[in-house]
Amino acid sequence: MPRSPRVLYATLAIATIAAGLACRSPMLGLAPFYAKYAGSILWGGMVYWLVAMLTPKSHPAVAAGLAALVAIGSEFSQLIQIGWLDQFRATRIGVLLLGRYFAWTDIAAYLVGIAPAAALDRLVLRRT
Repeated sequence: MPRSPRVLYATLAIATIAAGLACRSPMLGLAPFYAKYAGSILWGGMVYWLVAMLTPKSHPAVAAGLAALVAIGSEFSQLIQIGWLDQFRATRIGVLLLGRYFAWTDIAAYLVGIAPAAALDRLVLRRT
């Protein structure tokens, strides 16, 4: 592990955000289905990197569990209809961070993104 794991995890989170924004960009020309789910998978990976950044000494399985809770909680929060929250979700940043509509398939995509991030962390980044 590098001297500053937090910097590494933050860098990976930023790179994952960039990849997620790129795949959802109309300039890339991905079909809507692929753009949506590639973005959701990458969003799950980004959540993992952020959790790992906040808890760098936790085991990757623990970080993955926490990331899954955050991602699932975020998806279920879409069932809450509060004026100010709905207004935030209507913005570009709001929809990217919180989404707009609840979907079980989004939860599956988040978990698909968290799993390889945790595996990469466990098998490559934290290898001693």
